[in-house]
Amino acid sequence: MTVTPSKPLPAQEEAIRQPLVNPQVKRFLGLGTLQIIMTIILISFLVPTLWMISSSLKASTEIFVHPMTWLPKNPQWKNYLEIFEVLPFGRFAWNTLVVTGLAVLGTVVSSMMVGYSFARLRWPGRNFWFGLMIATMLLPEVITLVPRFLIFRSLGWIDTFYPLIVPYWMGATALYIFLVVQFLRGIPMELEEAALIDGASRIQILTQIILPLSKPVIATIAVFALIQHYNSFLEPLIYLNSMDNWTLALGIRALNDSNVQHWEWVFSAGTLMLAPVLIIFVFAQRYFVQGIAMTGFGGR
Repeated sequence: MTVTPSKPLPAQEEAIRQPLVNPQVKRFLGLGTLQIIMTIILISFLVPTLWMISSSLKASTEIFVHPMTWLPKNPQWKNYLEIFEVLPFGRFAWNTLVVTGLAVLGTVVSSMMVGYSFARLRWPGRNFWFGLMIATMLLPEVITLVPRFLIFRSLGWIDTFYPLIVPYWMGATALYIFLVVQFLRGIPMELEEAALIDGASRIQILTQIILPLSKPVIATIAVFALIQHYNSFLEPLIYLNSMDNWTLALGIRALNDSNVQHWEWVFSAGTLMLAPVLIIFVFAQRYFVQGIAMTGFGGR
């Protein structure tokens, strides 16, 4: 006798089709695990910085004790004042502000102008020169170090700020120009054509239409250039000889060389140098992330 299997009840069919783990719970667990892993990685990257900040408030005999202590027993706030007595860090900060500000401004202006030419204008040899510019990104900067030094020496620019500022007003960084070109190619040409019909000049189009729409890429270039020039050590070391023209990077190096027994001074100077960049990055982070996403590096 053949036995016919009974048909499952609707409730049983629903239980069979229902997954063992709720998709929302699975997604929550996945995001939570990812968050924990990223937090651990972030902390591992921040450990040296946090140790530097903590050591800047310690006494010299407390920095390298074993076992290591994270918090100073008696915070030495005077460490931040003493570094200004040992070396003229106020002068170094002013020099760094002048060099970094003018170099960043020149980088943004020249990158926008050259990038606008490559992305929006048609002229003979445009593709060739754009490819040649991209090819220069393959050259290590150290390759051009000696020729640039000879040029600046012949111009009498050694021990002045000109070698650290003037080249960046002439589109010296191909990467930033490439970012601008990638961004501007995403802006509809109809906006520019309508402005030309209305009688606007190229300068008016660039300043009144393109620039207001280019805030993300401008912020991205400004942040990159700020970090580049603010932390630059090799170029100031080569071109600046007198202490009155030194930047903060050279000042910290000199502090390290002459006062190795006072590591708290070195860490205090490093903390002061880190603070402005960190504050600027926090305020410009939104434009920075948006610029990266819209210039080809974010998978666009």
